[in-house]
Formats: sequence, C-alpha cells, structure tokens
Amino acid sequence: MAPVAVGNTIPDGNLVYLDDNNQKQDVSVHSLAAGKTVVIFAVPGAFTPTCSQKHVPGFIEKAEELKSKGVVEIICISVNDQFVMKEWSKTFPENKDVKFLADGSAAYTRALGLELDLTDKGLGIRSQRYALLVDDLKVKVANIEAGGAFSVSSADEILKAL
Repeated sequence: MAPVAVGNTIPDGNLVYLDDNNQKQDVSVHSLAAGKTVVIFAVPGAFTPTCSQKHVPGFIEKAEELKSKGVVEIICISVNDQFVMKEWSKTFPENKDVKFLADGSAAYTRALGLELDLTDKGLGIRSQRYALLVDDLKVKVANIEAGGAFSVSSADEILKAL
C-alpha cells in the first residue's frame, strides 16, 4: 500500500489507551480528528532514545504554540501495547497535551501505509517516524522520515507548515 500523502483522507481505525483507572479504552481516530485540526505523529518505539529524548519532548514543549495556531489534538502513536504507552507517558510529567495511543498490532500503521519492518533488529513490525498535520480528516502535511532519520517530523517542522 502506498503511504498516506497530502490530500488523502486519513483512514479510520481504533487505537487504545489506559484511562486513569487503568481501564482499556478504544478510541476511533476519526472521532479525534473529524472537524478539527490535529497533529498525528508516530515513533518507532516507546522508550527508544530519539523518540524519548527528541521527538516526543518537542511536541510537549511546542504544544501551546501548536494550539495557538489552531491545533486541537496532538496524538502520539506507537506500535506498542497500551500498558507500555501509559508507562512511557509517565516519563513526561510536564505533559498535558500529547495523547499517547497504542497501535499494538500495527493495524492503523498498516492502514496508513507506514509500517517499518525492523525484524532484523529484533523489533518486529513498527511504525516509520512521521508527523501528519490533518484538517478535518484531510492530510495537509505528511512529513515522513527516511530510514532512522529525525529531520522532518519534528514539532518545529509542523509549526513551519502552520
């Protein structure tokens, strides 16, 4: 499948998180994004160095600026389970705005055409690193990284596009 691109409507799909009572909650991507401007960004894995030290912190630090430019939701997706995502989110105590959502089977990642096979590194199927700016389900910006790079999917790059 071709990767999601500018002008595409994002597919719907269910992602998962644990609520404050550690109860599993399913959430539809369309319910989060319909009628709104949202940023959806993904990382290859929770607790990995670039993801934890650069990618996520950038969106947390720039959340207010993104919101001031009309972004309503900031969604972080990883091909990890909801338990890992909840524990990872706790490592960012300053976070009030980024939602950490699990795509444990990579189903949504596949629907976007953005799966990354890291089986040879012992990591299985993961997500490519990317950041999408979506307005009422339509992709306005699709910043998809090549290989292990972290150059186009940062919060700063999304801010430039706004």
